[in-house]
Parts: sequence; C-alpha cells; structure tokens
Amino acid sequence: MNESIKMEVDESLQEGGGNELNYEEKLRFVNPISKPMASKKLAKKIYKCIKKASKHKTYLRNGLKDVQKHLRKGERGLVVFAGDVFPIEIMCHLPIVCEDRDIPYCYTPSRQDIGAAMGVKRGSLMVLIKEHEEYKDLYDEIAAAMKTLALPL
Repeated sequence: MNESIKMEVDESLQEGGGNELNYEEKLRFVNPISKPMASKKLAKKIYKCIKKASKHKTYLRNGLKDVQKHLRKGERGLVVFAGDVFPIEIMCHLPIVCEDRDIPYCYTPSRQDIGAAMGVKRGSLMVLIKEHEEYKDLYDEIAAAMKTLALPL
C-alpha cells in the first residue's frame, strides 16, 4: 500500500509562474452583473487600501458571510465585490442591499487579487472596508471615485 498519488498541477494556476494575467485579460472572465467595474487605476488604489485595512483588526470584513452579516447589522464602509464569481446567484442580492443603505460599492476583475491584497493565498468574493485614520485620504478618494461610477439601470 505504499502507492504515491500523483497530482497534475496546472502551470497557469501556480503563483509566480510569470504568466500573470493583466487587467484587460481578467475582464474577460467577469460575470454579466459586474457593474460598475473599477478602472485599472481605481482597482490598484482599492487593493492598496485593502492591504492597509487588513493590518487593523475589525476594519476589514471579508467573505460573503461576514460582509453580509455586518451589512445587516448596519456597519458602513466601502464594499468591493469580485467580478469573476460563479454562480452569481450567491451574491447577486448584495449590490441592492448596498444601494438601499447608500453604501458605495464597485466590482474588481479578480477575487484572487482581493485575496492577495489582504495577504492570503485564497481569493475573496467581497470585502467591506471601514474608515481608519491611517488611510483616511485614500479611503475618501476611493469613496468619491466609487460614487462617480455609473450605476447599472
């Protein structure tokens, strides 16, 4: 019974493979409801803010269950959704919740990028970023940019 199990690993999924997708290529994999989509420049600022917020406990909520629970409890902040979520039914109700509560939100192309910004190897469907003094300027800049993005009809 000393048989070893060989697993084939897709080279494109390994980190540091050198063939990282750029922003435009990631946009090909987003689902149809991913609007408003953050521009490349705004997405970079969002990832920077996520990285700073992850250093402070309770200032970054991540994942479907955690974000949904804290939105229901009335927490405020910026909500960032991943655009490449399938099936979309698991999270398609949350943009409406954000609109009802007047919480700014947008989509970014990749859940892996959201996870990488938090410093974890797994992707994250969504994050709720709360305001903190350390990154207040960046937070306000992102909030203003999110409010100017065109909301879907």
